Amino acid sequence: MSKRSKRRGDGYDGEKWAPATGLPRSADACRLLPRYRTGDRKLVAGRDLFSIGETNTSVFNLLSGWVAIYTLLEDGRRQIVHFALPGAVMGMPTSKDAQASHGAEALTDVIVSVIPDTVLAASSRDDPGMAMRLAGTLARDTSMAYDHMTSIGRRTARERVAHLLLELFTRYRAQWPGERIEEMTIPLTQEQIGDATGLTYVHVNRVLGALRKEGIVHFHYRRLRILDPDRLIEVAGVDPQTAMSWFQR
Repeated sequence: MSKRSKRRGDGYDGEKWAPATGLPRSADACRLLPRYRTGDRKLVAGRDLFSIGETNTSVFNLLSGWVAIYTLLEDGRRQIVHFALPGAVMGMPTSKDAQASHGAEALTDVIVSVIPDTVLAASSRDDPGMAMRLAGTLARDTSMAYDHMTSIGRRTARERVAHLLLELFTRYRAQWPGERIEEMTIPLTQEQIGDATGLTYVHVNRVLGALRKEGIVHFHYRRLRILDPDRLIEVAGVDPQTAMSWFQR
């Protein structure tokens, strides 16, 4: 697992953000609040949307790009607990004035809708349907967090890597319904895959090499190609119905 220095004060300070322009049309389908656009912002890869220890007064609705949700140990070792894809809502506080127990790093250039707590609260009162959509999004994220905890605690290294690749590929395909997609750009290094699976990058490299030799997946220069989906599901130890549920995430 990699180490990362703790960074604070890197949240929504208005300086690191740029106005979002030229949004893809698909971004509108990812909005929690379809009519709220004044908070659209762009952030470059490698920066934090918010950091551990911050008190946020806004939530972040991801419209475009990839974000890693992570925690840190005292010695700087990092655990990636979730990968957020377009449509995700991040930074919900556990209570008023609560400090964030996790951080969110942009893995690619991202566009987010920064929604102040006051706007979200008013929208929840006026639009119960939106509040239910938000609750559903957070519930699915919780379910996925349980999956990841099970992987690290009980699955073998081979199963962990296969499970993560299958999950990410399935969630990516869900953004393009009706299209046959067998290859995708996955903006992760082997070290980041290790941070998500609790493995060293050397171990990740060994597992990926074995999966490639067996004709199951091919991962090279951040391109992932699924060669044998049925075998990948088998190696990951995932029930097909569970894999189908990821299409909603």
